[in-house]
Amino acid sequence: MAPVSGNGVHAAVAVEDRLFRAVAVLRWVVLANAVGLALYRGVDNYDHPTAGYVLVAVMVAWTTFATWAYADRARRGQLLLYCDLGLTLALIALTPLVKGPWFNATIPGFWVMAALFAWAIRFRTPGGFVAGVLIGGADLLLRDELTQTNYSNFFLLMIGGPIVGFMCGSLQQMAAERDEAQRTAAAATERARLARVVHDGVLQVLALVQRRGAEIGGPAADLGRLAGEQESALRTLIRSQDAVSDAGTAGTVDLASRLGRLSLRPGVDVAVPGGPVELPSAAAAEVVAVVAACLDNVTAHVGEGAPAWVLLEAFPDRVEVSVRDEGPGIPAGRLEEAAAAGRLGVSESIRGRVADLGGTAQLSTGSYGTEWELVVPR
Repeated sequence: MAPVSGNGVHAAVAVEDRLFRAVAVLRWVVLANAVGLALYRGVDNYDHPTAGYVLVAVMVAWTTFATWAYADRARRGQLLLYCDLGLTLALIALTPLVKGPWFNATIPGFWVMAALFAWAIRFRTPGGFVAGVLIGGADLLLRDELTQTNYSNFFLLMIGGPIVGFMCGSLQQMAAERDEAQRTAAAATERARLARVVHDGVLQVLALVQRRGAEIGGPAADLGRLAGEQESALRTLIRSQDAVSDAGTAGTVDLASRLGRLSLRPGVDVAVPGGPVELPSAAAAEVVAVVAACLDNVTAHVGEGAPAWVLLEAFPDRVEVSVRDEGPGIPAGRLEEAAAAGRLGVSESIRGRVADLGGTAQLSTGSYGTEWELVVPR
């Protein structure tokens, strides 16, 4: 039977090591019980007292050796486990010869628990079952009759081994999953830190080069264009690296990641927090749709590739998104005329969507441009 714990997972190995240390303590406890009973009952408990005490001495010697052998994983091979179980079965089999056919309890007594649990820990549920059948079966074969006590002992061995094996496997799996979750969290934290560094430094410089190059013109315009392409490519790379955060917890997504993809539009600059901003997936989809509608208005009324800025801020109870451009602004009464004419882009695509989420959408416009302030509860 091949061991199922040798999977290379450090956490699972650590669990197995701790359980074997617990079994080492158990070995000495049940040994002390066996030695105490042997001394208390005295020579009258044996047909052959000398042989009986020799077997007790063997138990002491094996307990000492097994405590040392099981302490190192490199020594916990199948040979050690076979010897452990074989010695236990031999002590049970020798009981009638040493005590006499009238014996009540076997020489090892509760000492058999050590080998049973060792097999359960090493070979999980199948190992606990096999060891329980062999130990319990050996004990029953020595009995002249099946009593309620004998059956109870056999039944406890049969269920104790598999249960311990199952619990060992469960603990190892939980430990491995915990370590994996910790590694994932650490990786996500590092990605967030790098994203902040890149956003605060490289991306802002590239955005500045793009804007200044367009203003200066000539060869500088080509340099600005290349800087803009690299900025978009870098933003895409950051967001793809943060895909695990974008998945979020059940029913949520990373709004920062979703809004960041809008930076692929020409002229659009998106600034988001360094870490993920979790929002229910439906709400996040609506917020992105609103921001996209605002940017569509910039394209339609200011021009293709016109500069626009999107800023996301996260608070414990809400998220705030501002969308700003430097166009000519919206003339007074234009929105009311559009609504009266049946063009409901602003009232439905922007204000209506935000209102459905329980939030607000405030518009500021003038010769300086247009800015939407969107507030959505979390």
